[in-house]
Amino acid sequence: MAEPVLSLRGLDIRFNSDGHRSRVVNGIGFDLMAGQTLGLVGESGCGKSVTSLAIMRLLASPPAEIAAGEVIFEKRDLLKLSERDMRELRGGRIGMIFQEPMTSLNPVYTCGAQIIESLQRHSGLTGRPARERAIELLELVRLPSPEKRVDDYPHQLSGGQRQRVMIALALANDPAVLIADEPTTALDVTIQSQILDLLRDLQERTGTAVLMITHDLGVVAETCQAVVIMYAGTVVERGRVESIFGDPQHPYTIGLMAAVPRMDTRRGRLAAIPGSVPPPWAQVPGCRFAARCPLADDRCRSEPPGLREIAPGHEIACWKAPIEGMSEMETHS
Repeated sequence: MAEPVLSLRGLDIRFNSDGHRSRVVNGIGFDLMAGQTLGLVGESGCGKSVTSLAIMRLLASPPAEIAAGEVIFEKRDLLKLSERDMRELRGGRIGMIFQEPMTSLNPVYTCGAQIIESLQRHSGLTGRPARERAIELLELVRLPSPEKRVDDYPHQLSGGQRQRVMIALALANDPAVLIADEPTTALDVTIQSQILDLLRDLQERTGTAVLMITHDLGVVAETCQAVVIMYAGTVVERGRVESIFGDPQHPYTIGLMAAVPRMDTRRGRLAAIPGSVPPPWAQVPGCRFAARCPLADDRCRSEPPGLREIAPGHEIACWKAPIEGMSEMETHS
């Protein structure tokens, strides 16, 4: 059986601020295989982006603290590497596309200069070869007139063009893993589709494994082969996309899918999950979704469920599953 290129094991992340010790990520784990796109899904605040920053060792400490867990990449635990060794991997073997390119790209350097700096740092390219490689990368991500755009500053580009520059920068050194943190959030629908098509095409050509962080189930259905569903810092369901989308079993997953607007739905109120997410500092003795779940009982409220396999390649953290007719469960408030 093939080894995963990236594995998270029992990752536990806490923040200490304002007198609260918040457990933002609670013992999560998953495997990313070579050539695979894995979707990490959940609503805002569930711990998706914090997880990606922990993988890259970009969390500020304090206030962040990685209390437990492992992040295994190419048989090494990234959490135990020296900062010097991590700098060699970051931007080299592991690339990242951040949420907002306007704040991620340096406004005082040209787009080409920022790509060239990465090439110099990780690939040893300098001078004309580095510039030619930067132009080649901008052409690879389908940026119009790459010979001209290489000398443009970020503010001279549109949002979609800046995102393409970010992708070129992330791919500059042929990474084994690419982390894409909400890569289409700030873009209009047409540009979103173009960026997703570009990422899918680049992955097929390069074989890079992609961790796609998103709250958009449509993005997952279109681009991913596997999915991990997070709620309030925990993994509640994970498995192959066709399995989870075809037969969702966790009440939270079902609620997410029911809330997606559909063209064939009669006009009326959108489906919603009642209640609200518990704050990260809240001490929840059982399942963190229990207060919002119509199926919860005393066991759910007192004993946290661990992940267990209910079908090949389909795991769930729920005492009630599998349940017949689960996909028809009422989720309206």
